[in-house]
Amino acid sequence: MSESKLKDLSMGFSVEIIELVKYLKSIKESIISNQIGRSGTSIGANIHEAQYAQGKKDFISKLEIALK
Repeated sequence: MSESKLKDLSMGFSVEIIELVKYLKSIKESIISNQIGRSGTSIGANIHEAQYAQGKKDFISKLEIALK
C-alpha cells in the first residue's frame, strides 16, 4: 500500500469517526463519544508522525502503534 493511500484511508476513517462522535453527542452519549473520538483520530496522527521517523526501526514502530 502506498504512503498516500494509507494517509487517504486514515483521513477517511477519521472523518467517519468524527461524524460518529457528532451523532453520539446528539443523542447525549458524550462519555463514550469522547474516547472514540480520541482513539479513532489518533491513527492518522501516528501515521503522519511515522513520516518523520528517525530511521527504519522508528518508522516501523510508529506504524505498529497506529495498527494497534
